[in-house]
Amino acid sequence: MASGVSPASRARYRASVLKLIALACSLSALFALLDPDHVATQFGMLLVGVNGYSQFYAIYVGGRLATAGLALLAARQGELPILGDVTAMFLLAQPFGHLVASFAIGLPQGIVLELCGLQLLGGLTLLALRPRPLKRQ
Repeated sequence: MASGVSPASRARYRASVLKLIALACSLSALFALLDPDHVATQFGMLLVGVNGYSQFYAIYVGGRLATAGLALLAARQGELPILGDVTAMFLLAQPFGHLVASFAIGLPQGIVLELCGLQLLGGLTLLALRPRPLKRQ
């Protein structure tokens, strides 16, 4: 962002990005809830037994809804910037995990790589739009 952007504009942009992230995470959780086998297959997984489905729902429904809720909370006017930073960390944790795995098995492919790119974009955008501390004179 250019240094000429006002703090109020940065806050509005950040709130908009947070709301977009909340929407994307909510929709992702809904798709996982409605058709877990299809979503799991897209991610290269095969769900087997109660534990397999339970773990899938915990991560792809519960985790995504928690991220969406955190993003909505962080988007509220006057909230502490740390909430948006934590949202960014949640988003950036998955690409980090893919990076770690890439040393052993290679980079993800297809939709997983695309999702990884979106998570990087969202997380880094949130950090770039973080309110700047006031300069002391």
